[in-house]
Amino acid sequence: MKSLGFDKPLYILPFDHRGSFQKKMFGWDGILSPQQTDEIAAAKRVIYDAFKAAVQSGVPRVKAGILVDEQFGAAILRDAAREGYSTSCPAEKSGQDEFDFEYGEDFAAHLEAFEPTFCKVLVRYNPEGDRSLNRLQSARLKRLSQYLHANDTRSRFMFELLVPAERAQLDQVKGDKRLYDLKLRPLLMAQAIEQLQDAGVEPDVWKIEGLGLHEDCERIVAAARQDGRTRVGCIVLGRGEDDQKVREWLTVAAAVPGFIGFAVGRTSFWDPLVDWRAKKIPREAAVAEIARRYREFVEIFETHKKIVPA
Repeated sequence: MKSLGFDKPLYILPFDHRGSFQKKMFGWDGILSPQQTDEIAAAKRVIYDAFKAAVQSGVPRVKAGILVDEQFGAAILRDAAREGYSTSCPAEKSGQDEFDFEYGEDFAAHLEAFEPTFCKVLVRYNPEGDRSLNRLQSARLKRLSQYLHANDTRSRFMFELLVPAERAQLDQVKGDKRLYDLKLRPLLMAQAIEQLQDAGVEPDVWKIEGLGLHEDCERIVAAARQDGRTRVGCIVLGRGEDDQKVREWLTVAAAVPGFIGFAVGRTSFWDPLVDWRAKKIPREAAVAEIARRYREFVEIFETHKKIVPA
């Protein structure tokens, strides 16, 4: 059984978006034709080329990684593995509120075919939400957790935790989602982590919605590392926020021991990719701009992280 946790620096460029990418970037619904699938895969190749360009221009290879889906990024996953990059691959069905496996009972076979460095799940879990839904999700996630830790696969467990507000919680802040993020979400996230741990769900890395206060980041690390989980790491996700907000989140998190990096996707790639598809800029300009944004996020985190004695 592998030891629990991953605490090395981890700077991920995620582009595992599937349903949202298909709909919002391309405007397509329903089942895709092979040509449409290839077109989305080609767009994702732009992002991957930007990642490689960023590494070539100074982002430390040992700290860099990609997160991409099998549906549109199988060739990218294989290439990245050959090149020795850290890879992450999602296991969840895209675009639904209830966690379930993308490939059902075949989830293990798909993981073993690609052997990503991390198996990632995106889960919407509010500790004050629907109890039966939380129990159902926890049972599925415990199964995956046990599989990843018990089997001799290279994949570790990355858990992207989203805590959408319940109606009563929004009412407490008069419908102000920014106030919910600041006042209520940090404690709810810590409670969610504890509930999931109690249910037997043991991520190596928690992928966390950004936090504005140092003490809230400390609260999350304390929850993630409680009861001997001393090597479990936390990374900040971008949530599609604007550049300034992501910079604030990275600056705050970097100074907190236990936050080891980030996974910022849409803020890095969305606008350059839209401009390329609209023929406003050439492909090489889109690659260069995505690489620049990703590299700057790495520089922000590296600049502000606290050096903690071993």
